[in-house]
Amino acid sequence: MHVLIIGAGGMIGRKTAERIAATGSLGGRAVDRLTLADIAAPAVAEDFAGRRDAVAADLSEPGTAERLIADRPDVIVHLAAIVSGEAEADLEKGYRVNLDGTRALLDAIRLAGDGYAPRVIYASSLAVFGAPFPDRITDEFHLTPLTSYGAQKAMGELLLDDYSRRGFLDGVGIRFPTICVRPGAPNKAASGFFSGIIREPLHGKEAVLPVDEDVRHWFASPRAAVGFVDHAAGMDTAGLGSRRSLTMPGLSATVGDEIEALRQVAGDGAVALIRREPDETVARIVAGWPQDFDTARARKLGFEAESSFREIVEVYVEDEMGGSVR
Repeated sequence: MHVLIIGAGGMIGRKTAERIAATGSLGGRAVDRLTLADIAAPAVAEDFAGRRDAVAADLSEPGTAERLIADRPDVIVHLAAIVSGEAEADLEKGYRVNLDGTRALLDAIRLAGDGYAPRVIYASSLAVFGAPFPDRITDEFHLTPLTSYGAQKAMGELLLDDYSRRGFLDGVGIRFPTICVRPGAPNKAASGFFSGIIREPLHGKEAVLPVDEDVRHWFASPRAAVGFVDHAAGMDTAGLGSRRSLTMPGLSATVGDEIEALRQVAGDGAVALIRREPDETVARIVAGWPQDFDTARARKLGFEAESSFREIVEVYVEDEMGGSVR
């Protein structure tokens, strides 16, 4: 099986490629060819035993999508996107990358002909939902995005539904929770502190907490995110019907729950490295995000995630720190 990952330079793309290299499979099927694409050529999965290629590709540029699918990959993992803040700040760029790039990919598949209909895994977002929110958002809640990024992702979901209905491809849309604890250096994303207040203290560094401890959010680990992609690659999509996108399972937890989990894993010394520094702008942004979901549909179809924030912290320690707190 040939797997193409677009957006392979990002965290989920990189970890998915690492999983494939380690297991030699995706979705329960053997992988003998792996193509990794991103705006800059991503690192090649050196441990992968089959044929591997890494290419620089801007999906929104004419002809790029056609080149990427020329060898007819069996599974396409579409993770490439401009993230929420940048998509809101630069309307044209957001629509060019998030919508036009997605349509270019789907149309290239459609026009390939000769019965080519690959499994396409589309990375969507909880930003497709907009306030006012119920206490728990169910699978029947309407898509009412309140940002350009959310609108672009919702449009991508509709395209995935329609092209799957017509038989051009076999799509699965994944609405990822906030992925925590993210490895690597801190970033400027409004949600970055959710990972930072765990990651930095685990490494003996100070972290800034800009919101109150009663702030609640929806989380899953990077390991769970890769698991979502793996399951989507091999699942029976008949159970999706005409609604091809799913809100992924996760954990509704407060910042206080995060801090207590850090205490349980790394002790009071780690917690003492969290410095409270209120930021009204960040607090206002976070207050407009959904906090809890009923993901019965995804769970029924076999998707799984952690059940406690301590599990999420322990996943980070196992996967990024060799299994022990320094």
